[in-house]
Amino acid sequence: MIVERATHPQFVSNTFLVADGEGGPAFFVDAGGPVQPLIEAAARRGLEPSHVLLTHHHFDHVSEVAQLRERWPALEVLIGAHERELLGAAGADPADGAGAGWGAIEPGASLELGRLRVRALATPGHTAGMLSFLVEGGDGPAAVFTGDTLFKDSVGGVRAPGHSTYADLRQSIMGTLMALPAETVIHPGHAADTTVGREWERNPFVRVWRGIDAEGGEACTALGEPATLVLLARDYDGGTKAWVRWADGSDDIVPGSRVERSS
Repeated sequence: MIVERATHPQFVSNTFLVADGEGGPAFFVDAGGPVQPLIEAAARRGLEPSHVLLTHHHFDHVSEVAQLRERWPALEVLIGAHERELLGAAGADPADGAGAGWGAIEPGASLELGRLRVRALATPGHTAGMLSFLVEGGDGPAAVFTGDTLFKDSVGGVRAPGHSTYADLRQSIMGTLMALPAETVIHPGHAADTTVGREWERNPFVRVWRGIDAEGGEACTALGEPATLVLLARDYDGGTKAWVRWADGSDDIVPGSRVERSS
């Protein structure tokens, strides 16, 4: 399996070109740019991509879909049905986003691309219709493209536009992604790659969910409201991500920059 990555210098968001070997079937995961290096990589490797698979509707993951379709007009763009509705509501390139070549892919659906089998996994939380894409077959271990659900040493927040709940995010990670074989390579929507096994052992959120590390209990103010700081960990962009518990006992994952500690 070939995986080429381009990372946006501002958003630190990843766009991936995936292929079943040199000259084999190929597709993109997300399209937040810059896509030009991947267009060049496809030409160098003799690839003719057939699909763009979008994990969710946020701008930093879809902004250069039109550029890919300009290069390959027959590209089929697939996104979860709910995310497609949110994409239109956000006004993201409606001329392209509502046009021919766009379709919905449902959780559990699969694509066969050469030796590669791509399966859409429901991983809501950061957005309600978030999909991860599990790719099996070809040479080497399986790979999963997790969008903004799971990162190296961090997790997605649940206060972004179109979000669902903390409970959804935890289930997406612990019930779906962490259930994959340990050697599965994780290609997150931002920053560096990792593996399921590494995150199982070293991701601070996963360790607390497993009961390996204890929850924190420090009083804080989060998003302007009193809360308890359960966990503060480094995020993919060099900042921090916070797990907080509100006075009613509900939990949230929020940017660490929006948390004021009591001491």
